[in-house]
Amino acid sequence: MIVPAVKLLGISGSLRQASANRGLLRAAQANLPADATLEIANLADIPFYNQDIAVKPLAVERVLQQIGEADALVLACTEYNYSIAPALKNILDWASREPDNALLSGKPVAIMGAGGGMGTSRAQYHLRQVCVFLNLQPLNKPEVFANAFAGSFNAEGTLVDDKIVKLIADQMAALVAKVLATKGS
Repeated sequence: MIVPAVKLLGISGSLRQASANRGLLRAAQANLPADATLEIANLADIPFYNQDIAVKPLAVERVLQQIGEADALVLACTEYNYSIAPALKNILDWASREPDNALLSGKPVAIMGAGGGMGTSRAQYHLRQVCVFLNLQPLNKPEVFANAFAGSFNAEGTLVDDKIVKLIADQMAALVAKVLATKGS
């Protein structure tokens, strides 16, 4: 029996290449179950959502296509001022404007984040509220909160903490299992 491949899309709220949150996505990419792949979206050229923009920019179309092709999303939730970073919220706003919220509604999501003292717990809570409205289906466990300033990441933003790597691997296994269970029903 051939197991269907699960296609995941990672989206980081941070635009910096060396950010810890992008590092979390790279760690997820490196610790996937054998039946999954993870592509990381580039939001650097995505303009802010504006209803006056009559034709979607090509950069927006590119990421919306990636979201549409993904079986699930992995959101690396950067925390700015106790809330969600604008880049992440912005791409969710763009995607939510598709007819019938077709790109997001019912899609499984894993949430992770790296930030100060409490990781990105406040921003992740806000993101979960956004998920309710968008009908995204976030995993409840395992949760991934990483302190970006406690030696868990090197200067390039690469995750070097084995405990967090294990949490991410467990989270990716849970996300893939959720997708496969959904596909099987």
